[in-house]
Amino acid sequence: MLDLLPDLFDNHADKLSLAQPIFNDYGGKKIFFGEIVTVSCYNDNSKVKELVATDGRNKVMVVDGKASITNALLGDMLAEQAVKNGWQAIVINGCIRDAGTIATLPLAVKAIGCCPIKTEKLGKGEINSIISFANLSFNPGQYIYGDSNGLAISKALLSF
Repeated sequence: MLDLLPDLFDNHADKLSLAQPIFNDYGGKKIFFGEIVTVSCYNDNSKVKELVATDGRNKVMVVDGKASITNALLGDMLAEQAVKNGWQAIVINGCIRDAGTIATLPLAVKAIGCCPIKTEKLGKGEINSIISFANLSFNPGQYIYGDSNGLAISKALLSF
């Protein structure tokens, strides 16, 4: 399968909300779906680090980094940990680094850009709160779907 969203919208348009096209694809995997787990943070990826160390099977981490372009919220080491723990994807309203390495990993990664500067780890941020960006509100427990065509969410898991 090379495309997911066109078929989903053909069959379930009334149950889907489409994100604004603000993301670039960086991971080695392009098609993904799963239950949303949210992180809200600003230039501190402590909570991202905390979550990639947990079981991510059938889950997608959605990170609101407040569209910061001054620090990367995901690098190769955290992405490798996410793969090890079964995360399907990480979507970031912010930046990543180590883009070359992340492109080789079996993980879908969408972000607004790249920045080579790491964050400070101050323990700040919030897990599983409602976050909003790209003209959508992401609620923990909703479902997210992504491919090269974009990103969409639904309240329940959809068949395809």
